[in-house]
Amino acid sequence: MLHRLFNVSLQIKITGLLLGVILVLILILSAFYAYSTVEQIISEKHRLSMQTARTVSLLPSVTEALEEEENDNSLQFLTEQFSIENEADFIIIQNKEGRILTHPDPDQLGEIKPFNDGFKARVFGGYYNMESDEFIGPSIVGIAPILSETGTVLGVTTIGYLKADLYTLIFDRIKFILYISVAVIAIGIILGYLLARHIRKETFGYEPREIAALYSRHDTLLSSLNEGVVAVDKDFKIMLINTSAQNLLDVTDAYLHQPIRDLLPSLEYSQVYETKDEQLNQEVYLHNKSLIVNLVPMFAQGEFTGLVATIRDRTEITEMIHTLSEVKKYSDDLRAQNHEHSNKMHLIYGMLQLGNNEQVIELIDQEMNQMDKNNRSIFNQIEDKNIQAILIGKIGRASEKKIEFIIDEASYLCSLPSHIQAVELITIIGNVIDNALEAVIAAPEPSVRFSAMDIGEDIIFEVSDNGSGMKEEEKERVFQAGYSTKVNYDEKRGFGLYNVKAALNKLHGSMEIDTGGHGTTITVYIPK
Repeated sequence: MLHRLFNVSLQIKITGLLLGVILVLILILSAFYAYSTVEQIISEKHRLSMQTARTVSLLPSVTEALEEEENDNSLQFLTEQFSIENEADFIIIQNKEGRILTHPDPDQLGEIKPFNDGFKARVFGGYYNMESDEFIGPSIVGIAPILSETGTVLGVTTIGYLKADLYTLIFDRIKFILYISVAVIAIGIILGYLLARHIRKETFGYEPREIAALYSRHDTLLSSLNEGVVAVDKDFKIMLINTSAQNLLDVTDAYLHQPIRDLLPSLEYSQVYETKDEQLNQEVYLHNKSLIVNLVPMFAQGEFTGLVATIRDRTEITEMIHTLSEVKKYSDDLRAQNHEHSNKMHLIYGMLQLGNNEQVIELIDQEMNQMDKNNRSIFNQIEDKNIQAILIGKIGRASEKKIEFIIDEASYLCSLPSHIQAVELITIIGNVIDNALEAVIAAPEPSVRFSAMDIGEDIIFEVSDNGSGMKEEEKERVFQAGYSTKVNYDEKRGFGLYNVKAALNKLHGSMEIDTGGHGTTITVYIPK
C-alpha cells in the first residue's frame, strides 16, 4: 500500500507536496492570527471600557446629577451618545446606594441593586476592569467611581462590551483569513500543476524513476566504452569524462567543470561553436600517445548545448596495423624462402640432367652446411619458439635479397618470461632486423649479424649491419612517428623504430644506437 502511495506521477507528488506545505503553513498562521486577534480584541475592549468609564465618571454633568440626586433624562441621553461613540454595548450609572440612573433597558431605571461588600471594597477604592455576567450578560466591563469635589464617592459608572458581540467580531476577522487561505490553496494547486508540467517538459516527459534508470544505463554504457568520451557545455566547461578518457589522458574527475582547453589543447573548438558543424579526425600528441579526436556538436530540442569529444588511441591502432604488417612480412619471408628453395631444387635437377654430379654434391654440401649452421644457432642456442620463428623468417628474407644473415655463435637465450608477448617481440626484433636488411641493400657485400644474450637481469638483442650508417641528427629523430632515413618514402613508412620504442616503453626496456661510416649497431635491453 505504501509502495503504491509513493509510486505516483511527478505531477501528483509535486502538487500534493505543495498543497501539504501550504495547508500546514495556513493552519499554523491561522492559529497564530486567531490567537493574536482574540488577545488584541479582548485587550482593546478592556482598555476602551476602562477609558470610557473614567471619562464618563469625570463629566461635570454626571457629578452634578448625582449630587442633586435627580434622575434627569439628559443623563440617559448623554450615556447613549457615549455608547454610540465608543461602540459600547451598555453604560450604567448607579448612585452610592445602588440605584440605577442610566441603563439601556428603560425598565431598569430607578431600581436599586445594592453593592456587596467585596464590590465596594474593590470599586469604591479606584478604577477596575473585570469580566462579569451580572449586568446584561457575559461581558467585559470597566468600572470607575464618580467622585465629588471633596473626593466623596457619589456613585459608580459601568461600561460594558458583550462577549457575544466580541465573538462575532473575532469570527468576522478570522473569516477573512479563511477566504485568503482558500485562495492560497487554489493558487498552490495551480502553481504545483504548472511547476510539475514544466519539470516534465524539461525532463522530456520522464518520471524520476525513469530518469534514474536512464542515468544508470547511461553511466554503464559510458564506462564500458573503449573510446574516451568528454562532454562540454556552452561555456567550454567539462561536464562529463568517462573512465576510458581518464585513462587515455591520464587525468581524474578533478578536471570536471574546468575548461576543455586545459585537457585537450590545440583543437578547433571555436569552429564547432560558431558553425555548429562536426570536426573529425583531429590528431593530438599527448603523454607519448597519438590521439584521434572527433568533435561533435550537441543539440537539445533544436538548441545548441555544447559538444562531445570522442578520443581514440592511434598508437594502439598503429601498433596493431604494424603488427599485422609484420605477420604478413613473415608470411612473405617464408614464401620467399620456399621460392628460393624451389629455385635451388630446379638448379640441382638441371645439373643432374646434364650429368654435373660433382657440382650438385658441392651445392648440396654448401646448403647442408649453411642449414646445419643456422639450425645449430637457432635451435640449439635459442630456446624461445617465438624468436626461432622470427629468425627463420628473416633468414629466408635475407636469402632472397642476397644478404648474408649471420647468427652469432655465442648467442644464448632461454625461454622468455610470460610478460614478454609474441606481439611485442615481433614489433621489436622484426623492425630492427628489417631496418638492418634495408640499410645494407646497396652495400658491396651486404651482411647483417644478430646476437642474443641471456645474462644477468636483462635480455639483450643486438643487430649489426655493414651499411652506410646514420648521421648524428638522424639518431635523434628516428624514434619520431612518420620519420624515415630513406630518401624516398611515403606516409606509410617511418613508424618502425617509433613502434619499437613504444613496445620497449611497455616492457620498461631501452635501446642504444651505435653508428658510423661502417654500419650501425642497435642494442635492445629488456628487463626479465
